[in-house]
Amino acid sequence: MLLIDEAVNCHISMTDFTFFWVQLQVKYVVELARALANTKGVYRVDLLTRQITSPEVDSNYGEPIEMLSYPQDGSGSCGAYVIRIPCGPPDKYIPKESLWPYVPEFVDGALNHIVNMARALGEQVNGGKPTWPYVIHGHYADAGEVAAQLSGALDVPMVLTGHSLGRNKFEQLLKQGRLSREDINSTYKILRRIEAEELGLDAAQMVVTSTRQEIEEQWGLYDGFDVKLERKLRVRRRRGVSCMGRYMPRTVVIPPGMDFSYVTAQDSPEDDLKTLIGSDRTPKKVQLPPIWSEIMRFFTNPHKPAILALSRPDPKKNVTTLLKAFGECQPLRELANMILILGNRDDIEEMSTSPSDVLTNVLKLIDKYDLYGQVAYPKHHKQSEVPDIYRLAAKTKGVFINPALVEPFGLTLIEAAAYGLPSVATKNGGPVDILKALNNGLLVDPHDQKAITDALLKLLADKNLWNECRKNGLKNIHHFAWPEHCRNYLSQVDHCRNRHPMTHLGIPSIHEEPMSESLKEVEDLSLRFSIEGDFKPGCELDAATRQKKLIEAITLMSSPSGSPSINYSPGRRQMLFVIAADCYNSNGESTGHIQDIIKNVLHAAGLSLGLGKAGFVLLTGSSLSETMEALRLGPVNAEDFDAIICNSGSEMYYPWKDMVADMDYEAHVEYRWPGENIRSMVLKLARVDDESNDDIVEFGKASGSKCYSYSIKPGIKIRKVDTLRQKLRMRGFRCNLVYTRAASRLNVVPLFASRMQAMSRWGIDISKLVVIVGEQGDTDYEQLLGGLHKTLIIRGVVEHGSEQLLREEDNLKREDLVPFESPNIHFLEESYEAQHILAALDGLGVK
Repeated sequence: MLLIDEAVNCHISMTDFTFFWVQLQVKYVVELARALANTKGVYRVDLLTRQITSPEVDSNYGEPIEMLSYPQDGSGSCGAYVIRIPCGPPDKYIPKESLWPYVPEFVDGALNHIVNMARALGEQVNGGKPTWPYVIHGHYADAGEVAAQLSGALDVPMVLTGHSLGRNKFEQLLKQGRLSREDINSTYKILRRIEAEELGLDAAQMVVTSTRQEIEEQWGLYDGFDVKLERKLRVRRRRGVSCMGRYMPRTVVIPPGMDFSYVTAQDSPEDDLKTLIGSDRTPKKVQLPPIWSEIMRFFTNPHKPAILALSRPDPKKNVTTLLKAFGECQPLRELANMILILGNRDDIEEMSTSPSDVLTNVLKLIDKYDLYGQVAYPKHHKQSEVPDIYRLAAKTKGVFINPALVEPFGLTLIEAAAYGLPSVATKNGGPVDILKALNNGLLVDPHDQKAITDALLKLLADKNLWNECRKNGLKNIHHFAWPEHCRNYLSQVDHCRNRHPMTHLGIPSIHEEPMSESLKEVEDLSLRFSIEGDFKPGCELDAATRQKKLIEAITLMSSPSGSPSINYSPGRRQMLFVIAADCYNSNGESTGHIQDIIKNVLHAAGLSLGLGKAGFVLLTGSSLSETMEALRLGPVNAEDFDAIICNSGSEMYYPWKDMVADMDYEAHVEYRWPGENIRSMVLKLARVDDESNDDIVEFGKASGSKCYSYSIKPGIKIRKVDTLRQKLRMRGFRCNLVYTRAASRLNVVPLFASRMQAMSRWGIDISKLVVIVGEQGDTDYEQLLGGLHKTLIIRGVVEHGSEQLLREEDNLKREDLVPFESPNIHFLEESYEAQHILAALDGLGVK
């Protein structure tokens, strides 16, 4: 049994000496991993999931590694593997709704695994050079967030598949009216899930869907995706027109892969049911499947063509309309029988309301139209008997029908085609694409009973048409086979992949995107909205230019500057102490607490580990000049730090290199940075309508090329981070927003620039970090708390934080994000002398 609820879901696909990972151990993703590993050019596939050692689940889920497949001609570490990452309490099963606070732990564990595997594979197949992922692919909401974080840390392209989307589910639950918005969120953590999907859209280069309906009617509900804007931006890129800093991920339709190896060779169409059973229902040749007898017992004449419907008893599946159409059409009743496979049931009265209502209505309609002897509705069937049900309908020269009001994909249509069944299907959703590919049936309006009966009569009465549809279906199902899916997938990934890991110095060739017929119709390329800022053309960098700048930066970094010492380098330390306490007064000015904290942490770390083994990093939302000024006020030297990270994670400096900026890091965080295009936009969107223009102004002294800082007058109304980010996302802008210095400053920084993301720059094991914070801080404070690193929270040192500007009251809750019960988090009361910090470090296991 596979645990669908338990995992954080992400996969990374790597070809050409690289891997492929996934984080949800669902049957589909396991099959995808195997199929990709068997595809030419793919060296290794890793599927990442949560490791569980709970007695509530099978012991296999506690195994750290499981091989899924290994090519016969393979060598080294190639193949497909399940990699189980510890995440949250290891000895208990946690429902997926409760896993959110532990997502950062999974990210850290996955990052450690990737780094280790990159080194190991590099030794095996790449001459000792680390072999990095080819692409990161997140499945489902939690994986979307994990993949986004890994993509940002590794500078590896990301692909996203949503499968089941939170906004769509939220709308459906609200329409049902049984639960309030608050109850829905507390039960399903739906707002946390939606934000994870939005984060996935922020980072993804490509979104894979099963159908076009999923793009327009499901992803179209998200702030970070707009169908029309995405098409406009694609055309502008194709025509060489600037996108003005805006970005929407490319969406592609790739039908799910299927395994048709279980489908036996089809009998000839002349080999119908009459050749297998006589008029007395006695088998003429071999023993027939038991489910056939269970179904045929309902029929007066089992040799009539069967109309097969197979679904769960859900009102959206529209089975009652199908029954009415059948019952009210005498020619169809004379021509055919009907088989309704509607799940399994014992006592309808003991079932939940929705399926109980559907089944009750089915029985009432059968009685109303006197369909006894013409409709089969067995109570039970096994999943393994479904192929036999399809075969029975095909032997009668019947038809499969999916009359759902809306069908997101329509997997059963493909299954039916594999057994030689023509189909009638709803015109709403995925069946449009499926029947176009299979060319084996007819589309109908699911609300139109006459259209349904006409389509069924046409297919059943015209034997030439029936045979043609049957042959077309069998001929075209290869479009949905795993090999075709993998070829299509890898081709699309290669087309969209314009980012490479930072350690790959080759500049990739840029493939021109073909102009499809639908894109040729896009004439209006205007990006104007009701509220717009000034456009600044020419500030975007394409992938090749960014890669070139990265090479130049690395070359520059390799040259000696000043008097660097090998003893100073964050990545060489045994333990890193990261001081991120946001100590400001009500005016947004630094207080003396920060100097005292730094002095005492340096002393305690030296006593705990010894000099030279401990490194120190300062994380702050202030600019470099403001940080240096604050340090000069106390008994602390900037040279005590291995790195100083300023402006909310957008700038990194090395005091031991004469305070030189890390240009490699600057190139890294440039991804999707709107640059000048967002500068005036933020001013317009951040203001509440009745505020004056000078209440929010750009603070030039703190701004830089990757950080625009804005000064905020005390007491004014200003949009919170979640609302402002929503407005920017809707316009195609992807960036991070941080209120700092006691809410007197707003920093707008690149998407992949953050204080916590900066910690992954040096390749150090994240568990070797100790992050020191107050009990409140800037609006990115929560990001500093979760993960594998140790967190020391000092009470009473931060007088005024900025969290009141983080989110609206009806949005996420801190407990959905931070695992305060984690053994990695320790609270220190107001006394934070060196001996108290030393004792706290001992409690965290730092020795």
